[in-house]
Amino acid sequence: MPDNRNVIDYYKYWTNDSINVHLDENRHKFGVLCSNLSNDFNIATVIRNNNAFLANEVFIYGRKKWDRRGAVGTHLYSRINHLPSEEDLDKILGYTWVAIDNIEGAVPIDSYEWPENALMCFGQEQIGLPQEILDRCRDVVYIKQYGSVRSLNVGTAAGIAMYDYTSKLEK
Repeated sequence: MPDNRNVIDYYKYWTNDSINVHLDENRHKFGVLCSNLSNDFNIATVIRNNNAFLANEVFIYGRKKWDRRGAVGTHLYSRINHLPSEEDLDKILGYTWVAIDNIEGAVPIDSYEWPENALMCFGQEQIGLPQEILDRCRDVVYIKQYGSVRSLNVGTAAGIAMYDYTSKLEK
């Protein structure tokens, strides 16, 4: 019987639990925080990127519900934590918070030196990061753009940021 899960050939026919045990032994030290205060647009893509770049864990701040279809099963191999309220943000320990946003005072990602334990914080389309997250961030990083659009899709920005981190701090 074929294994049609969205996993690389190495993991074909492994149980989900066995895959997770192996991934847990190799995860990077960075985490990801997604804001989900008004809509879940792009959270599935961030989860998929989280798996591709093997982040330690993902925190979803706000609403718990999100459309899992875009994650194509990668949420099964990701540590996902739900934080429904602002007070729950204080439960995130051991990370240096870094906002990814194109706001005033942000530094370009290409020259940024990531802390090993970075918590990459991503906002929502049209809203950006809420103030309660920005207040917790040590740094704000932006991704240089060269066209006419004013911002990147959150899922795209997440993939670029995770790639930048892993290319600079790969184990």
